Amino acid sequence: MAPTDREIESAFWRVHQGLPREAPGSAETTALLVRMAGELPSDPTVFDLGCGTGPATILLAELTGGRVTAVDVHEPYLAEVSRRAAEAGVGDRVSVMRESMDALPVPNGSIDLLWAEGSAYVLGFDAALAAWRPLLSDTGVLVLTEAEFITPNPGEEATAFWSAGYPGMRSTAQNVAAAQKKGWEVRAVYVLPDSDWDNYYAPLRARIAELEREGVDPEVLAMAGAEIGVRERCGGDYAYTGYVLRPRS
Repeated sequence: MAPTDREIESAFWRVHQGLPREAPGSAETTALLVRMAGELPSDPTVFDLGCGTGPATILLAELTGGRVTAVDVHEPYLAEVSRRAAEAGVGDRVSVMRESMDALPVPNGSIDLLWAEGSAYVLGFDAALAAWRPLLSDTGVLVLTEAEFITPNPGEEATAFWSAGYPGMRSTAQNVAAAQKKGWEVRAVYVLPDSDWDNYYAPLRARIAELEREGVDPEVLAMAGAEIGVRERCGGDYAYTGYVLRPRS
């Protein structure tokens, strides 16, 4: 009997529980994108949207010297962010907010740095830019990472995989053009290195193996780890790309 949707969802959260990150990335990439974002106000207001367990949140507090609000809908992630922040000595400058990314209860024009590593896809690239633009201050900057096709003709397997998980996925050129058309200045574009994928997939692979030994349904675990195999076979078709964007006045 095939696993039910409820069993799949439960297994997903179990697989991802305790992982250091929920998307490709690294401390080095986060630090680089912060530098690319340019000069920020002293004590900036920073929001980390779709923060997961907070790998970027802690670094943003350390690197910007600002007050960081970590936003996610999954309460266990937010609890982990708070724990990590306290452990890192930045608990007084990190707060958490359990809210949807498309309806943040914050005043327009109040955010200096809006950060979204691997999370804009939840809304879609265009919708995310439209929803978040009013929140930025006059000198505010948006930094996000986005899954994109990097070859003109991606293979059938990669296309099928991403069509199921992210139907709106596009190429870098298409996203740059879309951002510019909507009035954004594209300040920087950076393709994440393969090592950033390893930082995500190595712990995920280990977690799946651990759950296999515990007797979790192998069919469910195979579904949870399917993306690893697709990346190994089709990694030349797609990448994660970092964007630094500012609204044009």
